[in-house]
Amino acid sequence: MTGRILIVDDDREMCTMLESGLALQGFSVKWKTSGEEAFDLLMAEPFDVVMTDLKMSGMGGIELTRRVAENRPDIPVVVITAFGSLDTAVSALRAGAYDFVSKPIDVDTLALVLDRAVKHRNLLEQVNRLSKTLEESQRFDEIIGASVPMKRVYELIERISDLESSVLVTGESGTGKELVARSLHNRSPRIKGPFIAVNCAAMPETLLESELFGHTSGAFTNAKGAREGLFIQASKGTLFLDEIGDMPLTLQPKILRAIEQRAVRPIGGNKEIPFDVRIIAATNHDLESAVEEGKFREDLFYRLNVIQIDLPPLRARGRDILLLGQRFIEHFAAVTGKKVIGLASPAAEKLLNYPWHGNVRELRNCMERAVALTQFDKIVVEDLPEKIRGYTSSRMVVEANDPTELATIEEVERQYIEYVLRVTGGNKTHAAQLLGLDRKTLYRKLERYRIEPTIEESK
Repeated sequence: MTGRILIVDDDREMCTMLESGLALQGFSVKWKTSGEEAFDLLMAEPFDVVMTDLKMSGMGGIELTRRVAENRPDIPVVVITAFGSLDTAVSALRAGAYDFVSKPIDVDTLALVLDRAVKHRNLLEQVNRLSKTLEESQRFDEIIGASVPMKRVYELIERISDLESSVLVTGESGTGKELVARSLHNRSPRIKGPFIAVNCAAMPETLLESELFGHTSGAFTNAKGAREGLFIQASKGTLFLDEIGDMPLTLQPKILRAIEQRAVRPIGGNKEIPFDVRIIAATNHDLESAVEEGKFREDLFYRLNVIQIDLPPLRARGRDILLLGQRFIEHFAAVTGKKVIGLASPAAEKLLNYPWHGNVRELRNCMERAVALTQFDKIVVEDLPEKIRGYTSSRMVVEANDPTELATIEEVERQYIEYVLRVTGGNKTHAAQLLGLDRKTLYRKLERYRIEPTIEESK
């Protein structure tokens, strides 16, 4: 336990006793016997928590708590109350106290309360810094994030924006692949041209072919007039092929030929029409596995995957969760007209602990719900869905006092492979890279340990 504690009590013996006991717990302690002196010291030096008695000569604990809440709302106050004095404890909480402890004081219990208060302050500081970090992260349009993985994405976007090479954006569903594609377009020489996106999984094969290549009048039933395909419509700009991993296998050779020849033949047409577009594709599938399984053409894969941008899942982006949550709160507060300004620190902690398998899309949905339901100016834990409020993370334990409880090397390896697969969303190529294995070795271990892919991992 660590933290800088300011103790306020007009009983010197109590102050010195608490100072000694808390020092043994790892806290740095200063004390004052006057509320006025304590407040002046608080405004001059850094502290993490104020702990004050309620009944003191001069400025009492309630008044001190109120002044701290008004002038230093970032510092939690823990008050000391007489045993069973519930009314005074409630008054202290109403004045802005974070928590209270009853006399006689047990130092071990007090240390736990103070440790919780220190963590509360640290998290509150991080939440309060969100607005500044949000401004810095707006270098990339609507992409929000200041984590190391996202900074690598930004650097790669900057390096390749001016190129004409095809780009494959990979990542789990909901990680923001289209935002990356738009950012690439907006930073390219093609910015004045159109950005056209098509979801390859959203329409049947015949309709998708017509959308991409166009058709002549009378080419098929209901084709009453000619129509330009998206390859032509996107000329001088960017064509974004989203969910390319769901492209029908029979249509893939036509896509490959169009990209190689830089020309398309409309359905029912007898001549090819040239186009000038940059191709950006995206997928949440492991395309290398799909190639090996015969579900995706290898030549098309290499044609699309000239440069790859791999977007990290939200659970691997640390405090970006709070950045995004803050932005969504601001957005939905403006839409609904509610005066919601941010996250209460306990709610922020819940967001950080949750694995977000639905990624940014799931977080956005969660914040929209929370803003709609909250009755306060900050999102509290009760505003979050039950699965987030009640989530407890599972950790692999490899230490034990009883040697008979220790796991074997094989069991540790099996659990770690399962963990890496969960973190990568089942992307076996990415998992093999993180594990330092080639893909064939990973497949052998999956078979050996009988690790069955989940629905998410089979993507």
